[in-house]
Amino acid sequence: MSATLALGGWLAAIAAAATGRVVLARRMELVARACHELRGPLTAARLAAQLAARRPGAPHAPLHAIDLELDRAGLALEDLSAARRGGRAAERIATFDLDGLVAEVVEAWRGAAWARGGRIRLESSRTRPLVRGDRARLAQACANLLRNAVEHGGAEVLVRVRAGSHVARVEVIDDGPGLRAPLDALARGPRGGRGERGRGLAIAADAAARHGGRLAAAPTRHGARLVLELPILAPAA
Repeated sequence: MSATLALGGWLAAIAAAATGRVVLARRMELVARACHELRGPLTAARLAAQLAARRPGAPHAPLHAIDLELDRAGLALEDLSAARRGGRAAERIATFDLDGLVAEVVEAWRGAAWARGGRIRLESSRTRPLVRGDRARLAQACANLLRNAVEHGGAEVLVRVRAGSHVARVEVIDDGPGLRAPLDALARGPRGGRGERGRGLAIAADAAARHGGRLAAAPTRHGARLVLELPILAPAA
């Protein structure tokens, strides 16, 4: 009986230790994602301000685009605080124009692309699809796709918004070397977050899933073509 009790105690201890490691790993990943999200928008906002001040030929990000990036940085700080409890900042649900959000993200990152000798082209949808969700979270998703394309995808980046009757698609297409591994592998969990593109893709995929959508890789001749699909309320006039 004592041997059985001892074995049970050891098994319980092992199970508790394993659970503790899983919880710790999740919290560490949440912290890593928050730090990643803090660096990205601050980089975009800083470059936009520096280029506007020092280089007359650089594209100037409108103030509302810079404000969006600073809002993302504030959200990252809230996430960093919540990560100690194993959670994230509370969602802020609203209805908004997806075209407008993507345009602000593009404007915020034009300076970063210009600083690397590249450029970003934007093709908005003919309609203006309305999305209901957390605008800052979806800004995170779009900005991470754009940041990866600017930093790792070559000189030319095309951002395209298309809306159907029920789903809107945000496509980010670059002319770089392409993804170094399948999208699912790059975006899967903490390990998927350790590559050049992995953590940003994991954040984008998570935001899409929480809004009833998905992140996918679409065929292209060269480079990478990532598609963020989101359900829409209706295309606005």
